[in-house]
Amino acid sequence: MDAARARKIADRIRQIVAEMLERRIKDPRLGFVTVTDTRITNDLSDATVFYTVFGSEAERADSAAALESAKGLIRSEVGRQTGLRHTPTLTFTHDPLPDTARHLDGLLAEAKARDAEIARRAENAKHAGDADPYRKPDEDGAEDGDDELPEPSESSERAGHPAK
Repeated sequence: MDAARARKIADRIRQIVAEMLERRIKDPRLGFVTVTDTRITNDLSDATVFYTVFGSEAERADSAAALESAKGLIRSEVGRQTGLRHTPTLTFTHDPLPDTARHLDGLLAEAKARDAEIARRAENAKHAGDADPYRKPDEDGAEDGDDELPEPSESSERAGHPAK
């Protein structure tokens, strides 16, 4: 099956389900439901409808039960309006994306507050050690560490190393 056709049908199913929830489904358990996305298999046999519910966990559970009970009516309307030979089975899945986005926003705000606290502490801070940590030539023009090597000691001669 063509992926572009499957995408178009998925978009159409999303529109049909959203209209059905807004106008025709009168279940009191159905809360403020938003259809966020629809995905359909390439063989057009199964469609997954993602939704979000504004409210508490109890309202989310009530809305899930209302969607399950209205699944047959919604599926028959999808079949009628799409004109497909075989109407896809519908699966309603709560979309965790808004909850995840809210969680990430909270983490980013916390990180920003920590960065501001670190910047505030660092305003009057001074570096440990010298202001310029790089080596500089001495008065006689020799770099630090370029001094002559010390003469070998007796212990190195006894260890089998001749003195230079």
